[in-house]
Amino acid sequence: MHEHFADWIAAYEAAWRSPGTDDVRTLFTEEATYQAAPFDEPLVGLDAIASFWEDEREGPNEAFTLTSEIVAAEGDTAVARIQVVYGDPPQRTYRDLWVITLTGDTRCSAFEEWPFHPGQARTAF
Repeated sequence: MHEHFADWIAAYEAAWRSPGTDDVRTLFTEEATYQAAPFDEPLVGLDAIASFWEDEREGPNEAFTLTSEIVAAEGDTAVARIQVVYGDPPQRTYRDLWVITLTGDTRCSAFEEWPFHPGQARTAF
């Protein structure tokens, strides 16, 4: 079962590196939710997700490396530990937790990201 989630993460990375947003349709269901941070309102639907991707990424030539590890999976949902290092040479690093819910056709119906970066405050105080 873990391989479905690992394959989806690899497809996500490939889509992020691809020009345009057509690959979003192969990754997510029509009414998928995409929550970019734990307290953000989720985006709903392919058009909202595609628009978010275009706004957030530098483009298909963006320099980054992504590593992942599935830390838990049960049924159609998994949690993955992700590390993304942007830039060449490295300029910023994120460690994220992704909560991924896949459908029977291995498209994502719900995606939630918990991004963390060095120097990020642990509390609001």
